[in-house]
Amino acid sequence: MNKTLDTSLFDKAAQFAIQAHCGTERRDKGFPYIIHPMEAAAIVSTVTNDPEILAAAILHDTVEDTDATIEQIEEQFGPRVAHLVHIETTQRGATWRSRREVQVERLRQADRDCKIVAIGDKLSNLRAIATDYRELGDALWSRFHAPEGKNDIEWYYRSLATALEELADTAPHQEFVSLLEQTFPTN
Repeated sequence: MNKTLDTSLFDKAAQFAIQAHCGTERRDKGFPYIIHPMEAAAIVSTVTNDPEILAAAILHDTVEDTDATIEQIEEQFGPRVAHLVHIETTQRGATWRSRREVQVERLRQADRDCKIVAIGDKLSNLRAIATDYRELGDALWSRFHAPEGKNDIEWYYRSLATALEELADTAPHQEFVSLLEQTFPTN
């Protein structure tokens, strides 16, 4: 007999994320933004089946990129999901570098569950970067708001790999490191 999986929290989170990101496009990609959070959740599902972590993965950009608030996330999905989303949310203001430094430090200090949500997001992003780099070469770096272009992006992703080392035993982290070396070879 098949065991019925309770997907109600994830289903609710997916509906919330779809509505929040409705009508938005992934930067310079030509497809609906929601594809990225869906990919992040799919990556996370290879590490855990925890419904709150999966919900946080699909919700991870709602506070950063839409009108949704962390209070709404907490009200609808509970304090743990809100905490996981909050840790993954890049703070507004300050410089590109300082925002990324704060994010990397938060992830270094975060618990494993937060890091699992982060690897879903960051691997999805790095997959896109690696694909675009193969197609565009160094012209890709002009898309980013990083003042030092490729050097800043490389610093950020290498810092993330270190901050997320606790997940080194997982396939997503291993793929992340592999893509990092392909995109930013050290020779």
